[in-house]
Amino acid sequence: MHRPQVLFLVKFFVILVVAYLLIAWNPVNDHVIVPFTAGITRMSAAVLNLMGEGVTVSGTVLSSPRFAVNINNGCNGVEAMLILLASIVAFPASARARAAGLLLGAVAVQLLNAVRIVTLFLLGAHYPHLFDTFHTAVWQIVIILSAIVFFLIWSARVATPRLATRG
Repeated sequence: MHRPQVLFLVKFFVILVVAYLLIAWNPVNDHVIVPFTAGITRMSAAVLNLMGEGVTVSGTVLSSPRFAVNINNGCNGVEAMLILLASIVAFPASARARAAGLLLGAVAVQLLNAVRIVTLFLLGAHYPHLFDTFHTAVWQIVIILSAIVFFLIWSARVATPRLATRG
């Protein structure tokens, strides 16, 4: 009765589990995810330095005389991108629409994640009492919800309209 929805959910969860296992595998984590996270760290430092924060970078650690933070897995936006990837790949759409969705979605998630990192660093440096709340609750929800909202908007645009049945 709801075969397309069940098929989507099965594909989504299989793709998500495989993707998570892949990034958890040490060679992939060490040679892909950690360098990716270091790049995000450098980009965030550049923005913070433009704002006059005097930030230095060491690998995935952002630090200043006032505050330091290590951008670990879970804070690099990769999980949100995996949720988006699994959703888009599992959805019935053309390869072109999927590629465009994956590219635009990954860019959108990472731009928002950069805003997240910058604001969390600023909170840690200037309003440390707010850091934990924004780190563990507010921004986690915002990043995941942004991936879901992007998918919903993308899927509504690429979904093939069902043929109306005549009565």
